[in-house]
Amino acid sequence: MISTWTKPTIISQIFAMFKERVMILIDTSAILSILDKEDSYHLLAARAWQEIVTKEERVVLNSYILLEATALIQRRYGIEILREFHFAMLPLLGVEWLDAIKHTQAMEFLFSANRRQLSLVDVSAFATMRRMGIKKVFTFDNHFAEQGFDLLPAP
Repeated sequence: MISTWTKPTIISQIFAMFKERVMILIDTSAILSILDKEDSYHLLAARAWQEIVTKEERVVLNSYILLEATALIQRRYGIEILREFHFAMLPLLGVEWLDAIKHTQAMEFLFSANRRQLSLVDVSAFATMRRMGIKKVFTFDNHFAEQGFDLLPAP
């Protein structure tokens, strides 16, 4: 019998380290609260973000959250703050890029939910979390708790 075991490569070891770390999805509400010192959740968000970064937890978002955050940052705070987000914060985040199939799945969920206050960005985030096995979300949006996810910072 031939053994199929091979010595782990450095790449597989690095991947295993990332896989073992807790994954957290970051939502637009948390991103905006971190950046906006006038936001009512800013201090809470800044402390939570610092803790996440210190623990080197793996933080992800999907391309719809990235698009929403980019548009809102540019409109509310200007291009300089957007540049700061893009070059200082975004490199710390993993991005799941949504394709046509994932978009269609999110639209189907949105239509089946039949709720005006639930956005396509929200349901795409729920789907990303389920696909990636993510249980924790850094957000101030209670729709995530309604879906059974753990909110950070905890309410």
